[in-house]
Amino acid sequence: MYDVAILWEWLSFAVRWLHVITAIAWIGSSFYFIALDLSLNRNIPGPADGEEWQVHGGGFYHIQKYLVAPDAMPDHLTWFKWESYATWLSGAALLAVVYWVGAELYLIDPAKADLAIWQGILISAASLGIGWVIYDQLCKSPLGEKPTALMLLLFALLVVMSWGYNQVFTGRAALLHLGAFTATIMTANVFAIIMPNQRIVVADLKEGRKPDPKYGKIAKLRSTHNNYLTLPVIFLMLSNHYPLAFGTQYAWIIAALVFLMGVTIRHYFNSMHARKGKPTWTWAVTVIIFLAIAWLSTFPGHDTYEEAEVRALTASEQRFASAAGFDAAHDIVVGRCSMCHAREPVWGNMQWAPKGVFLETEADIAHHARAIYLQSGVSHAMPPANITHLPPEDRAALVAWYQAATR
Repeated sequence: MYDVAILWEWLSFAVRWLHVITAIAWIGSSFYFIALDLSLNRNIPGPADGEEWQVHGGGFYHIQKYLVAPDAMPDHLTWFKWESYATWLSGAALLAVVYWVGAELYLIDPAKADLAIWQGILISAASLGIGWVIYDQLCKSPLGEKPTALMLLLFALLVVMSWGYNQVFTGRAALLHLGAFTATIMTANVFAIIMPNQRIVVADLKEGRKPDPKYGKIAKLRSTHNNYLTLPVIFLMLSNHYPLAFGTQYAWIIAALVFLMGVTIRHYFNSMHARKGKPTWTWAVTVIIFLAIAWLSTFPGHDTYEEAEVRALTASEQRFASAAGFDAAHDIVVGRCSMCHAREPVWGNMQWAPKGVFLETEADIAHHARAIYLQSGVSHAMPPANITHLPPEDRAALVAWYQAATR
């Protein structure tokens, strides 16, 4: 019979799968429509603002765009909104499953801020909406008519939040939250601005009124912002799998530079789709920024080996450290896993512990009890290819230790 840890792991997998699927749908439609808008031929006479012929899947498509709206409401109208909403909702669920339920392991870093679990969760939840409120007010201010200045202020806001998250949360949680913070702005753009404005235009058409072009202009500005923010959000969502991205004291600067890379990459493709040439200089700038990120990743993080060794165990860690079978489990993990999962790995040419997980001290092992149980006890995911020859009886001992602590 499955226990709670296994069921919870599969729940996490299912929610993550859903999040990736919906994100693909949202990003795909977003990129497509931005590229379509930029590539429209606007030199063709007629009532439309522009049109485009495309070929795909064995057929031809003739697409026309009306700058404000057509003369009459079409019988069938497809709305693109659920991709965005489903992506945010599934992302919020994943944040709760991984970082709120696992707050002690993944969210809170006592070396940075000594927070209770409820305090960390409260900061996590409350912080996500702050960016939208500030950003929305900036867009509605006179700066809304100055797109470049507005984007610079948005970048400054993201840098400040990047620094702030890194003062409170673990490195991986800080970058993940910055991605969620940005994604919240993007989804709120769709929910609170783009869709309401589209509904106003549709309502005007149904009532026989001429729609005001300002609503389309506002929606397009927010959609353009979303276009430039998408790639950095993807990087930040993937970063928790790569300790080099979050395991340094300069992780907040790395995150800031990622947003600049997002701009340079999108500028190239947007220029190409708009038939304004191919600014290849953007790729050189992107490579330079990426190399700067790689260099910053070599600086150490906040923790030191000595600090990790002497810190007091939390209540949860104490439960695992005092459970029957812990001594045997400790010896197994140190003997079979710590050569890689160390602050100074000794396996081959490895320089950083995989996933930033350390398994050297009693506190380390108690802290990662659930991961040890799932990856080396229940499954054979670790060690990779059983490279350290972990025998079945040792895996059974790890399972027995974890189950003794969770009964």
